[in-house]
Amino acid sequence: MKNFRAYEPEKYNSPDYTKISEGIYEYRSALGYCFVTSLSFEQEPELGEGSSPAHISQYPLEELLDEYGGWVEDFYSELNKSSDKTCYHEFASFFLVEIENFRELIGKRVTMPVLEDGSYGPLTIE
Repeated sequence: MKNFRAYEPEKYNSPDYTKISEGIYEYRSALGYCFVTSLSFEQEPELGEGSSPAHISQYPLEELLDEYGGWVEDFYSELNKSSDKTCYHEFASFFLVEIENFRELIGKRVTMPVLEDGSYGPLTIE
């Protein structure tokens, strides 16, 4: 996953979202109050990641969610279906610091190499 960028969807302009800081909002989800931020990124199929935004690979995304203690609140399905290479996700957490960590991915690359035996190597953020 590379080229992480901030994404500001129109829905953040509704009364359901309260701006906390740049790109971070408080939102009442089905799980209760949480913090959200939206990011776009590109997958790297040559590293075993999905070949299109409509088919986002499980890794390294799942490992990143575990590392940062969050979940995907919105997959922006329509945006991902219509985009050639840019993926869009809204990340959520009950803890503000974890959403701030997701925002630190902007401009970075996240990899998790597929090893010769088919397993995955360690999560790397560069």
